[in-house]
Amino acid sequence: MYYPKVNAHMHTPFSFSAFSDVKEALDRALCENVKVVGINDFYTADGYGEWAVGCKERKLYPLFNIEFICLNEDDQKAGLKVNDPVNPGRTYLSGKGLTYPFKLNETFASQLIDVQNESFFQVSAMCNKLNKLLKDNDVDIILDIVWIKNELTKGMVRERHLAKALRLKVYEYCQNDESRIKNVFEKIFNAKVLKSDPTNIAGVENEIRANLLKAGGVAFVPEDPKAFLPTKTVCDIIIAAGGIPTYPFLADNDKGEYTDFEKDLKSVAEQLTQRGFHSVEFITTRNDVNLLEKYADYLYNQGFIVTFGSEHNSPVMEPVELFARNNTPLTELLMKINYEGACVLAAHQFLVSQGKEGYVDKNGYADRSKRNDYVKLGDQLIKDL
Repeated sequence: MYYPKVNAHMHTPFSFSAFSDVKEALDRALCENVKVVGINDFYTADGYGEWAVGCKERKLYPLFNIEFICLNEDDQKAGLKVNDPVNPGRTYLSGKGLTYPFKLNETFASQLIDVQNESFFQVSAMCNKLNKLLKDNDVDIILDIVWIKNELTKGMVRERHLAKALRLKVYEYCQNDESRIKNVFEKIFNAKVLKSDPTNIAGVENEIRANLLKAGGVAFVPEDPKAFLPTKTVCDIIIAAGGIPTYPFLADNDKGEYTDFEKDLKSVAEQLTQRGFHSVEFITTRNDVNLLEKYADYLYNQGFIVTFGSEHNSPVMEPVELFARNNTPLTELLMKINYEGACVLAAHQFLVSQGKEGYVDKNGYADRSKRNDYVKLGDQLIKDL
């Protein structure tokens, strides 16, 4: 059976993205016959307007989402790794199907702005460390955080923007001479040789992050605890914005390993339900197709909304059409689960925008027995485009 293609998790330049702009993201979706597309930037809904207009022009169905990094202190104290494979308690959460135009009351809006500001302070401190590193190594480059914000971002400055800015400035400083570029990076990488060819932009930027900006790197600055809202607060913000709190599974790595929280499928489904989650998602390129199907099917049968995305939150340009690890096509079952999940989100988004109650109520409760009603409504909304 044919199911329309869905990509429910795509970052744009409003946070960081492989796409140069929203237009490129949506043009690629159209060319690859992806019908339903979800914007899913970190900490911001600023891209919603462009997303809505661009989708309307191309007859794509838009989903309005957001992503946070938050902290569960109980999990942190227990040493439990959730969906961050390194940091116990640190948890990525998405909000799906938010109200467009985006709106939050003052209390929640202020909390969101505070998180954005803390993120900017951290990146600014890292920029200062990079400038010291360049000076200490007699590399006549100065990174200007204001220039980076104005020229390379849509407002949100993230660690990846620093890597991009440093690459651009080094290439300019070396007049794009590959030998000189390699020499400069060898100096600032503390005698480590640049492994990527300088023409491999994504590879070079990833090496900058790995060598300089990640934990252990000379320009690394740990996030202030104030940068992470509690998980409960993030869920409250998502619900207040009309959305559905959604747990993003990291799921299996290339060795078939899972985090502490996710390794027992029955247990994680029960714990997510106890924590008030009725929606989950997967970034499919991370996962083996058979293990992805095992997890997604089980969670779907437990009544969860299940959706998939590509993220595109790196310089690497991948297809908008979804594949599992090693470019493996999704199975028919996975296509069905993803489309039906998108239908629920579309229906929820539509109803809440009209001032009605959606799939999740104002307290975060969902009657999972009614999921199929939302699938039918969402299917009609998508097909009526």
